[in-house]
Amino acid sequence: MVNHQTISDRAAHLSPEDLAALQENLHEQRLFRQDQLRQIATAPRDEELRRRRSAGQAEVHVKLAAPARMVLADVEAALQRITEGRYGACGLCRRPVDRERLMIAPQTRYCAGCRQARCRPDQEAGR
Repeated sequence: MVNHQTISDRAAHLSPEDLAALQENLHEQRLFRQDQLRQIATAPRDEELRRRRSAGQAEVHVKLAAPARMVLADVEAALQRITEGRYGACGLCRRPVDRERLMIAPQTRYCAGCRQARCRPDQEAGR
């Protein structure tokens, strides 16, 4: 059976207040991640400080930057979905994402069922 509802109709489970709160949360997350990446990028460049800095510290900075960039990209994508009126619908099945799930992780793209299916180990590497 094909569901012909628009995504806006499907996202109707979110009140205007919910959507405003989620958007504000996403904006705060964006600012936090941008600041985090700026701090990582502005690590001391002075040669003397660089020599004193251990390889372990440098590795920690690199490992912190990658997930921060990923979360920032997810947050930006969620803000774009809000702008386009597609927010709150699963990126795979197009069903509404549970309100509670969005309140916990407002940048989420998938409903719980699709997320679980995407993360099953037996589906990795074409298995």
